[in-house]
Amino acid sequence: MKKQLLFILAFFSAVSLFAQKKLLEEAFERASADGFSGIVLVAENGEILFEKATGMRSYEKNIPLKPDDIFEMASVSKQFTAMMIMLCKEKGLLDFYDPVEKYVDIPYKGISIRHLLTHTSGLPDYQAIMDEHWDKSKVAGNPEILDYLRSYAPPKLFEPGERYQYSNTGYVILGSIVEKATGKDFVELSKEWIFEPLGMKSTSIRSLEEKAKVPNFAAGHLKDESGNYINANRFHSSDYTVWLGNRKGPGRVSSTAQDLLIWDQALYTEKLVSQKTLEEAFKPFRLNDGTRSYYGFGWDIEPKSPFGKMVMHTGDNPGYKTMIVRFIEENKTIIVLNNNYHPDQMKLVEAATLALYKW
Repeated sequence: MKKQLLFILAFFSAVSLFAQKKLLEEAFERASADGFSGIVLVAENGEILFEKATGMRSYEKNIPLKPDDIFEMASVSKQFTAMMIMLCKEKGLLDFYDPVEKYVDIPYKGISIRHLLTHTSGLPDYQAIMDEHWDKSKVAGNPEILDYLRSYAPPKLFEPGERYQYSNTGYVILGSIVEKATGKDFVELSKEWIFEPLGMKSTSIRSLEEKAKVPNFAAGHLKDESGNYINANRFHSSDYTVWLGNRKGPGRVSSTAQDLLIWDQALYTEKLVSQKTLEEAFKPFRLNDGTRSYYGFGWDIEPKSPFGKMVMHTGDNPGYKTMIVRFIEENKTIIVLNNNYHPDQMKLVEAATLALYKW
């Protein structure tokens, strides 16, 4: 996706100012006409330049979507987990180079916290083990996931630091490390350390029961056999969100586009951690062979976009696609939240990027 954005910017750099300002509006209208359900927010220096919602909060109840509706963030959540680790580091509770076994008992040695943050640990996929062995009439969380990793001990995929491979397992373990280092619950501590201090009033790590009580929670939707959008929870492919419903670290944050912009702007300040620590989050990881992996602490990294350094992340849950793009040298932000797993999400990000190029 990063390369695709860069290509689009280079190709359209000569398009007229007027055309580029119209581009996003037209792209949004096309996506809406094509059935896209979601929110697009574009900002510069924290000022919202474009914010629109289209589609449905609930197709089954015929409730239109609004700009302040709450979405499941999916893996966009990982940047918050990484921030919790950075906060622990600044409080002197851990170090990025600490071995994982200092905090969590797992059958894999030589893995550091930094390996977990940058997806270079080589850990196997916890969900595959749980899917095969877990009693799905029960709800699993981090203790159960760690217990099954110890019990079945699937082999490492590679040696730590050897290469990059995206790992939800690593971020489950990061959530557990926060709890071990602090002696507190990860969910409550996320509120105390991040969401409440920043005024992210709509953001939390919610249980299924809590989400059901939120009136403006945008349900994720998928098409049934007749081509109608229905709640994604009714599909078998979504079952894991229930029986793994207590996991902490790799996902489960729910938020709004406006709250994500608050978060985005806070990362230009020292409200949470120092700039020195923040720079660690946006720095490539050097692999064992000396080459670089361009994933920092919860962020994909592109050092050279037409706006300078770009960091971004996507999220993918049944019925949801989420994306935040930050051009951090020019303080330009794109947020796209989608709740019907529509293919036009990336087209909207491209259009928003082009619009910012000449805004």
